[in-house]
Amino acid sequence: MSNLLANIFGASPVQPLEKHIGLAYSCAKQLIGFFTAVFNGEWEKASEIRDEIERLENEADDLKKEIRMRLPKSLFMPVPREDLLELLLVQDKIANRTRDVSGIVLGRKMQLPKSIRPQFLEFVERNVDAAKQARKSVRELDELFTAGFRGAEVDLVASLLEELDSIETDTDAKQAALRAALYEIESTLNPIDAMFIYQIIETTGEIADMAERVGRRLELLLSH
Repeated sequence: MSNLLANIFGASPVQPLEKHIGLAYSCAKQLIGFFTAVFNGEWEKASEIRDEIERLENEADDLKKEIRMRLPKSLFMPVPREDLLELLLVQDKIANRTRDVSGIVLGRKMQLPKSIRPQFLEFVERNVDAAKQARKSVRELDELFTAGFRGAEVDLVASLLEELDSIETDTDAKQAALRAALYEIESTLNPIDAMFIYQIIETTGEIADMAERVGRRLELLLSH
């Protein structure tokens, strides 16, 4: 019977999704070293980290395309294929936002005002925490799939998603405080620089937003 099921399902369709979120998280966590290098004026090191971000984002993008092509259309799947594809798309946006932020900063050789740099790094770290929690949650998919999205595994994932919500709420608060701090010194900055700094804050915050949306997609899977 086990061989028959293996022939029907093939390899677990969610394991590639777990690998993909791992790449997205690895991409996001590069931002900590990236901004540390930027604030130290180490542009060569920042460029090397940016190259690694691009490599990871490209690998995630290639895997996304492969998953789209190979994800089973089987009626035996316990959740709709379309829901797994939606989860994949949201995961991918974590890596995309990381690429966007690092590209803007490196391309313009941007420097944030010294007075808000520690606050900004804390904000970046909290966004990375959100991506990490999303990865931790998605890593339970294989067990959920095996259990038919029932039982104690559902409760475990629900608790992980509650923590993800808490982290994302914290990033929202940190983003609001960071924007307020920037507003206080905005008049001392070049207007174009100020505009791009606001954009960097906004786009960085979308990493946690996308991680939270990963949680929403998982909740939808749990509801089936």
